[in-house]
Amino acid sequence: MAYDLKDVFYLTTSVSTGTSGNIQAATLDLSSYIDPIARKGSKAQGLAIYRVQMSFRQGASVVDKAEDGSTKIAMLAGAGLVAGTVTLADNSAVGNSNDLLIAGYDYYGPATADSTINGFYCTPTAKVPYICVRDNLNIITSTDDAFTAAIDVDVRLECAVVTLDQATLNQLLRTQTV
Repeated sequence: MAYDLKDVFYLTTSVSTGTSGNIQAATLDLSSYIDPIARKGSKAQGLAIYRVQMSFRQGASVVDKAEDGSTKIAMLAGAGLVAGTVTLADNSAVGNSNDLLIAGYDYYGPATADSTINGFYCTPTAKVPYICVRDNLNIITSTDDAFTAAIDVDVRLECAVVTLDQATLNQLLRTQTV
């Protein structure tokens, strides 16, 4: 399961923040990379996510320097969220206490006093990747302070398909349960 450049590939997706006090979601299908069932002669497979990168834009342009909204962005393994139907009871759904959290980012617009603290509050690394055994992942944005225009969040995942022994697979399946 060590990081090996020849096995790494990239997956990309994007999600919009909306403009005010709402939650948006996008789903990335991982079913072609994951096989959590060990069959005779083959081991189970998971998707190792080594790095998550995010960039922000408004339409085809950079984020306006007068923008002062804020949002929390979370990538969750197999949470089963569907755009337009997402509700979150509280921030623990997108916080570090959630076992399904792959990566989380706090974003503050350039005009916000807090814009200097933009950044990941949770992210996998090449040494300790997040091994996903769910067949999809969700990217959600929970907008707190309104944006003048929606922010588009482009996400890039650095990942590789990895084989899993039965003990590791069992542990991952227990922790990645909704």
